[in-house]
Amino acid sequence: MFGKLFRSKKEQVRLFYHTDVHCHILPGVDHGSQSMEQSLEMLQAEKAMGIDRVILTSHVTAITFENTRESLTDAFLKLKDAVTDDGLDMELFLSAEYRMDEYFDKEYAADHLLPMPGKHVLLENSFQQELMNLDELLFDMQVKGYRTILAHPERYPYYSRRRKRYEQLHNAGARFQVNILSFTGYFGEEARDSALWLAKNGLIDYLGSDMHNVKHAHIIMDYLSSKEWRKLSRDLESTVKNDYITD
Repeated sequence: MFGKLFRSKKEQVRLFYHTDVHCHILPGVDHGSQSMEQSLEMLQAEKAMGIDRVILTSHVTAITFENTRESLTDAFLKLKDAVTDDGLDMELFLSAEYRMDEYFDKEYAADHLLPMPGKHVLLENSFQQELMNLDELLFDMQVKGYRTILAHPERYPYYSRRRKRYEQLHNAGARFQVNILSFTGYFGEEARDSALWLAKNGLIDYLGSDMHNVKHAHIIMDYLSSKEWRKLSRDLESTVKNDYITD
């Protein structure tokens, strides 16, 4: 029922890519979806936006969400079964959004990471300050064959106020994933301004919904109908590589 209503309301809205690389749709493992029903509604929303491949990136964070490969895999298999039962034509991949903290250090040292296809890993910084040894960590991961993606760099205020750092990190091989929600002003004007600056300077490699609930989907779809997005998306098509993440 949800999917039909969603499509009839906004059937004209589509993204220019088909793979979401950042979302919190896996049920009951972080502060995203809290039930299988919510997860299916969120996937229906993804489908309505033209997404048919979803990389599930639940939080892995010290103390708050100390998810493991086993706990995420268990939730993932249950979601896949529910998607099949629901008849939803959607390809799902299991990964995670890793906060670079002491828990990540343990998981990384134990080789317990759940990378995306192509050995891409989505990394989240603290919102208070940059990880002290970030450059060394990114280099070490790249040496080990990982392709590092920094989640929503536009949302870190210390980068917004020191934009040269964006260029340094990108030149060093870190790829950038920006949230569509940031363009809407959902995370504030500073994050919006930084997202637009990154777009203008060709520094956005991936876009993500970072969807935690269906409300986020409606906000995104409203924005996709705007003149600003139509103009912005034409520029982003030359840099955004979402559909190549599974290579």
